[in-house]
Amino acid sequence: MYSQQVEEGAFCLLDHFIFSLSVGWYGVWMMHKYIIRLLDWCKVNILLLKGQRILYFKEDEIWWCNIGLNIGEEEFGKGPTFERPVFIFKKLTKSSFLGLPLTGRKREGSWYVPIVIRGRSSSLMLNQARVFDQKRLRRRIVVVNQEEVKAIKARFRELYCPVELITPHLGGETGIGGKSQIVL
Repeated sequence: MYSQQVEEGAFCLLDHFIFSLSVGWYGVWMMHKYIIRLLDWCKVNILLLKGQRILYFKEDEIWWCNIGLNIGEEEFGKGPTFERPVFIFKKLTKSSFLGLPLTGRKREGSWYVPIVIRGRSSSLMLNQARVFDQKRLRRRIVVVNQEEVKAIKARFRELYCPVELITPHLGGETGIGGKSQIVL
């Protein structure tokens, strides 16, 4: 199965290369640049997999995190180690968490939450929420104050749990905790 995935990945790269030839030298140059970045990420990823250190992280902290080289609209890490600040939204296990990456600029929209870190305006990207392993964490930046945490969690609920999906308990069947039922 793994060899099949590797073959499919190789064919995918070949398809991209053939497409880049059809768009001229600029396409070839862009494909070359992408392959170099992909190889750089593979080197970083191997080091992360070998990592044996155990970090103690908590909810409501922001850490530098090796996000990596991603696909499509997924947010990339920056620089040679593919790092980006990530807010630890929910600790899932001792070594995994639900994280929200940050952007370096203040952005507007329903999936952004403005936040100030050490005097610099940034935005949390709610639409980029994903599970991370603690091996990706590099160093803690800051602990977010409780007022901002409440705003982040409220905006997260607004985006992922809109009011129209939750019906109040009216004596019929109940959902988790016996208080409400999620209607899909």
